Amino acid sequence: MKIFCIGRNYVDHAKELNNPVPKQPLVFSKYPTALLYKNKPFFYPDFSEDVHYEGEIVLKMCKNGKNIQERYGHTYFEEITMGIDFTARDVQKRCKEKGHPWEIAKAFNGSAPVGTFIEKSSLKDPNNISFQLSRNGEVVQTGQSNDMIFSFAHIIAHVSKYFLIGKGDLIFTGTPAGVGPTKIGDNFIGSIEGQDLLKCAVK
Repeated sequence: MKIFCIGRNYVDHAKELNNPVPKQPLVFSKYPTALLYKNKPFFYPDFSEDVHYEGEIVLKMCKNGKNIQERYGHTYFEEITMGIDFTARDVQKRCKEKGHPWEIAKAFNGSAPVGTFIEKSSLKDPNNISFQLSRNGEVVQTGQSNDMIFSFAHIIAHVSKYFLIGKGDLIFTGTPAGVGPTKIGDNFIGSIEGQDLLKCAVK
């Protein structure tokens, strides 16, 4: 099982981090050890003092594919949920300054909580999905999937040019504006179309 992630997929998020808007999807990956299921807590890592939350829609692939045409991309997933891409921002900054890969800032243990998956067919409009992330009862991020720079189908087609997509693989599709630091004691809830799918406590 593989975990693909897309960076800077919302214009406002790219701007808030002072990053250029990408011309094609920015793909990175996390390891299976990054996954947190069933509302398990996220333990703040001792190697960072500035972990940020990034709430995102997560797709679960339902079949294998490579070199997928964009027009068929929507047929490769049937379930979605909310996830958090926890990022050790201080570690990432140091890695970037040295020109080093920054996997250790993104793919570390427990950095990818995911919620309960639901059928995309159960949604009112699978092409325009609303979602939000709350921290300690306050909404900190809201998004609409049609505001993404690259659509779900485009992302799937792009990733499949380079990697075999397998059944059960996950794709984190990018985060909207509103990312920020987290601390021990925080409680996150991620929802899609008003359904609370993800709960994650920081310890």
